[in-house]
Amino acid sequence: MERGMWNAESLIASGLPEVTVGIGSSADSDCVESSAEAMGAIVYRDADELVSDLVTGRIDAAVRGNMSSSLLLPKLKRALGLASLERSVLLEPVGGKMFFLAPVGVDEGWTVDQKVDMAVRTVSLMRRIGMGERIAVMSGGRSEDVGRHKMVDRTIEDAGEVVEALSAKGYDAYDAEILLESAASEADLIIAPDGISGNIIFRALHFLGGAAALGAPLVNSEKIYVDTSRAKTDYRDSIALAMKLTEGRK
Repeated sequence: MERGMWNAESLIASGLPEVTVGIGSSADSDCVESSAEAMGAIVYRDADELVSDLVTGRIDAAVRGNMSSSLLLPKLKRALGLASLERSVLLEPVGGKMFFLAPVGVDEGWTVDQKVDMAVRTVSLMRRIGMGERIAVMSGGRSEDVGRHKMVDRTIEDAGEVVEALSAKGYDAYDAEILLESAASEADLIIAPDGISGNIIFRALHFLGGAAALGAPLVNSEKIYVDTSRAKTDYRDSIALAMKLTEGRK
């Protein structure tokens, strides 16, 4: 699929594998029910059951749906034996193309190694769904802004080191500076300076700018889990993403 044609509707309409996906639901949620019916997914109202079926392989992938995160995520983290749940979010801006954004957890992406690792893990997921692999590494300023503030200097230095490390590993990475508007049209993965700025970018694009958020796949586990917002009214794209991510697993 050509990069310019890649969007939520084309993902839903693409050749999806015949796998079993579970989706979490709050009580009497019509939007989850209708989305699950359209995509052939199984609706779960019990967090323990959803997590257990994912971990034991009774289902191939899980989508949060509108199940309470405070109920589901601690159980998922414990069952997978993870210290943290690291996620990258797939966004489709209004009139633009889809791209992944990471880190988006406020406690993530504070070192060069963490950002490199998250980029590598995210690209491995992107390959499963046929996306491009161009990585834009952002900082808090342009190169000529060095010296204006020590925090700006640090983000610029970090971005250069992340690009260097990714390039050495064979990835197509470049320094996008602070130019989000260019990165959104040129890149397939945007690496924010840290989790706080990544979370702010996500919130600005999604809640204020109307960008569609297909979901935030877990990147630090081979189990396929897609986190979603409770505010969504249609989860077909999130279920399709989970299905597509099952392809090419180790």
